[in-house]
Amino acid sequence: MANVPKEKRFVLWFDEIGKEAVPLVGGKSASLGEMTSKTKVPVPYGFATTAAAFRLFIQKAGLEKKIAKILAELEDPEDTPTLQKVGAQARKAVVEAPMPKELADEIEDAYRKLTQRYQKDSKTKELPFVAVRSSATAEDLPDASFAGQQETYLNVKGAEEVVERVKECYSSLFTNRAIYYRVQKGFDHMAVALSAVVQLMVFSKSAGVIFTLNVSTGDRDVVLIEAGWGLGEYVVQGKITPDEYLVNKADLKIASKSVSRKTEMLVRKPGGGVEHQEVPDSKKEVQILTDQQIVELARYAVDIEKHYGRAMDIEWGLDERTNKLWILQARPETVWSMKQAAPAAEEVKVAAERKMLCRGLPASPGMSAGKAHVIMSVDGINEFVDGEILVTEMTAPDWVPAMKKARAIVTNSGGMTCHAAIVSRELGIPCIVGTGSKGAKATDVIKDGASVTVDAKNGVVYEGILEEAVKKAEAAAAPGVVVAAENVPVTGTKVYMNLGVEYKDEHGALPCDGIGLMREEFIWTDYIRDHPLQLIQEGHPEKVVDQLAEFMRQTCAGLAPRPVVMRFSDFKTSEYRNLRGGEKFEPVEPSALLGWRGASRYYDPKYIEAFRLEVKAVRKVREEFGLINLWVMIPFCRTVEECEKVVKIMDEEGLKRGPDFKVWLMAEIPSNVILADQFNKFVDGYSIGSNDLTMTLLGADRDNEMVAKIFDERNLTVKRAIGHLIDVAHRDGRTVSICGQAPSVYPEFVEFLVRAGIDSISVNPDAVKSAKKMVASIEQRIVLEKVTGKAKAPPEDYTW
Repeated sequence: MANVPKEKRFVLWFDEIGKEAVPLVGGKSASLGEMTSKTKVPVPYGFATTAAAFRLFIQKAGLEKKIAKILAELEDPEDTPTLQKVGAQARKAVVEAPMPKELADEIEDAYRKLTQRYQKDSKTKELPFVAVRSSATAEDLPDASFAGQQETYLNVKGAEEVVERVKECYSSLFTNRAIYYRVQKGFDHMAVALSAVVQLMVFSKSAGVIFTLNVSTGDRDVVLIEAGWGLGEYVVQGKITPDEYLVNKADLKIASKSVSRKTEMLVRKPGGGVEHQEVPDSKKEVQILTDQQIVELARYAVDIEKHYGRAMDIEWGLDERTNKLWILQARPETVWSMKQAAPAAEEVKVAAERKMLCRGLPASPGMSAGKAHVIMSVDGINEFVDGEILVTEMTAPDWVPAMKKARAIVTNSGGMTCHAAIVSRELGIPCIVGTGSKGAKATDVIKDGASVTVDAKNGVVYEGILEEAVKKAEAAAAPGVVVAAENVPVTGTKVYMNLGVEYKDEHGALPCDGIGLMREEFIWTDYIRDHPLQLIQEGHPEKVVDQLAEFMRQTCAGLAPRPVVMRFSDFKTSEYRNLRGGEKFEPVEPSALLGWRGASRYYDPKYIEAFRLEVKAVRKVREEFGLINLWVMIPFCRTVEECEKVVKIMDEEGLKRGPDFKVWLMAEIPSNVILADQFNKFVDGYSIGSNDLTMTLLGADRDNEMVAKIFDERNLTVKRAIGHLIDVAHRDGRTVSICGQAPSVYPEFVEFLVRAGIDSISVNPDAVKSAKKMVASIEQRIVLEKVTGKAKAPPEDYTW
């Protein structure tokens, strides 16, 4: 097909393509071609299947209508069971479809030619091992690479095996994460085409990544090299802590070296495929690369950066057979490259006093100050200047060009899910909406051209530029304070976060899918400090409502539109007694752990009025502040009758279950599991409290050193209980999460939960990123097992 135009060919070799070929073979393939044909850095040779090949496959297999019918079942991307079902069906349809003969012949012929080149160069008669990777090709989508997940198959050998792996790359267009992303963004599922990169495998004894800047500080005068033992996937995925080497670009001298303790590695298996291994003790704390190799890699990185004219993110491998360094991939660095140089500093006049102009809903947190530009019609957005504060009635899609230039946004109308709120959160800029509902309209009290401070954490606009805003701006501009964002995958199993402290901006910046457990108790101990019945007795019940609502508001605003599940108070009597006035209202119990706590208090005549204040606070956040992403959870609910009583009280206070208001039950007592079919009538989901559930199932107090060794969430009893709860909950369309400590501590427990079909996992803030990557890895492994026919049956031990 040498005389056929490139856009109609099914296979293109690296030396035939460059960066202009992205529409034909995607960014990954085009980059490899660019380096092969236009630089002198060593790149393992290979070829790429084209967008034309993918479309031929879809057409000949009759997949477009078939897949459209499958995906039509998914009406709501948040419906995790349906998302998982249609994703599996779509991938199965792709993998089971026959590869058109003309395309299979082309791929097999290309592999044979690659074999001839490999055998000639290496003076061997063996078939070469290759890496097969997917590369998305759509130009018209903002993030084509994510529209089709990037799958990689390492250590593949043989022409027929390569054809099968190409099909599996094609199926990656329909991973749960990719489907979810396209539905959320409103993209056509078939607007993306998949290319498959087939590249000679480097038998890496070590591998890693290179950045042509310091990702922690943005310093562009250095090259940062990360290295791990074995193949580079564990470094890329963030599964290990790699060695780090910094090299000065100017003279290629090593500026610093940080040698970590390496315990895990991914290695190739001699017959094909890869496997996890422990790093031998002799290599765990050894510097992976020699100084000479570090400098050699830095030189390659500088050459690649010069060629592309921008900061780059590069993958490399060191071949164990030849001890040769290879460049495996290069792509533009996407975090610091987006940051523009700050304009020349202007003299800032700081306001002498704090004068509020207006108040609204804090839709996107942060603080910023500058010149206000009041625009009442979209016709005026061309006058908007970079760095101004946009003040208007409300935004719409055609306002986005101005919004991207704004330092902050303030509107008269709108709620937490309005256009201005959503876009501001995506852009990461402060935004206050709905000022008209809180009193004065922003456009009435903010003068065009006036200096103002937008405090979007508290929903207030102040006259003038406050000193606090100036300090925040200086801190943000200071070198070394901004940490580069990580490429954290979206997962079919949601990863929530546990929050038991005051909300901070860094919590909202974490890539969690919401808050799976917000503990109310810290608000009482750190801020209210008074027993609720004491405040009622003194005639100040509003203090409970207002302070609870304010702390809930801050968290919900920072996470919106992601859900926040707030657990109603779950103090034990001994803890309530520590609040002011508590000794008057709290009995002394011999076993507070199993005493008057959780749901049993809420309907009790001695406490019901205090519980009603908690419910009123939730309603205030949802209705007055417009933060409908706030849900609730009932803790320690012993019987179905208790659950019914608590839900009835919420109904009486105007909190009714519905599409945007979910009531979860904390599953922490055996009765919650055994009677799940009956609890299902009154709740929308469950969150497993693995600590209490394990204690009550095994009858072992984890805080009692005499029996603490028996306490273990991984015990078969606990796993069977969780498996049963998931099955029964899903039977009635209820969701199941987990908020106990086990997922944050035991990686193998996470795999059990994902394989058992849990809908979400809630972990501590410091474990969010690693949990995301771990869950994504497990899900990919499950998908691969299914499409290759090697799916593992659920162990019988986990069934009840």
